Amino acid sequence: MNSLFVAGTDTDVGKTYITAGLAVVLRKMGVNVGVMKPFAAGIAQKKGYKSEDIEILSRAAHSCDPENLVNPQFFPIPASPYTAWKKLKTKPKISTILSSFKKLSKLHDIILVEGIGGIMTPILKDYYITNLIEEMKIPTIIVTRSKIGTVNHTIMTIKMCEKYKIPVKGIIINDFDKGYPIKNLTRDLQNLTGVPVLGSIPFIKDMGDASLSRIFKKNLNLKLLTK
Repeated sequence: MNSLFVAGTDTDVGKTYITAGLAVVLRKMGVNVGVMKPFAAGIAQKKGYKSEDIEILSRAAHSCDPENLVNPQFFPIPASPYTAWKKLKTKPKISTILSSFKKLSKLHDIILVEGIGGIMTPILKDYYITNLIEEMKIPTIIVTRSKIGTVNHTIMTIKMCEKYKIPVKGIIINDFDKGYPIKNLTRDLQNLTGVPVLGSIPFIKDMGDASLSRIFKKNLNLKLLTK
């Protein structure tokens, strides 16, 4: 199984929770899974990892990898890497990201790489999340939501993947804000994009191993995901 880049149609679509759930279910299948979030942004935690997202992912994967590999760059403001660069004068380090990914790939069977924001989130001028995925040479999973407007966002995201020749493994619907009947949304997304919908994940209250494993096994097509 190849490593996977977990991308989103927008910010706050639940990429971290989907990535964590995938890490748990793969680990319980006997896969040596590693996690990575190349760029993280926001208010730093006072203890442990700077990014809460990294803490969630590392706990889900039972990973003890160094923070500087799992999250090579943290920006202490909620912004894209490009905006953080311009405001903080801290340039995003693409070569460090790619080097960290290669090191992690030698330690694990697969790496689940979580993006930041949507797939066209700018990292540098004329360098976006799509460019990073392209350089990593791995397929992506698109996380979308179920609210009205998601079809538009998902189609645009898939079109950009096509432009950058990024293989799309499938779409996961994060059904936490409702609005669109899942059966209809699944039908429409598959018909309009030609990309399989791997399943939909309901709102998750319990982020424990047993809960995540049960929910993801029940709601995702794991055979399609892992083939």
